[in-house]
Amino acid sequence: MIRIGIVIGSTRPGRVGESVARWVHDLAVKRGDAEYELVDLADYALPHLDEPLPAATGQYAREHTAAWSERISSFDGFVFVTPEYNSSTSGALKNAIDFLFAEWADKAAAFVSYGVDGGARAAEHLRQVLGRLKVADVPAQVTLSIYADFEDFSVPRPAPQHEERLTAMLDQLLSWATALRPLRV
Repeated sequence: MIRIGIVIGSTRPGRVGESVARWVHDLAVKRGDAEYELVDLADYALPHLDEPLPAATGQYAREHTAAWSERISSFDGFVFVTPEYNSSTSGALKNAIDFLFAEWADKAAAFVSYGVDGGARAAEHLRQVLGRLKVADVPAQVTLSIYADFEDFSVPRPAPQHEERLTAMLDQLLSWATALRPLRV
């Protein structure tokens, strides 16, 4: 069965990313078409990139990198749940991506972003970064406005159309994850 990691792209205290990711997860598991798992960057406590060799070598000296590598390697695709900070993704998510190389290649990605303008610029930045790592991103995405889709700027209350967008996004993600899987076997 296809395995999809739902990556919580923020480690910030008081973050809303975890509740957004749980919303994604709760709707995704009802589909029954893949294994969906939450991947919380906070659980890995990755420092600023501290590996002595480039990730492309696949030679990791740090235990935290080996654990992160093992986790990411286990998935066929990802939903990145990202905030938008200053027209980009979070530093924690970019750092976590940079720790690895081959573990990302030939997999599929989708984006659920949130922020003042729905976080669309964060998702676009991630598309560029992941493209360099041979990750195929799907065009459908979910963008949540911190003003319209959250109660008190902290509790997700996505408008009904976002569930439809999430369904379309997951349909595309599973198609691409399935198509890319033979490239890694």
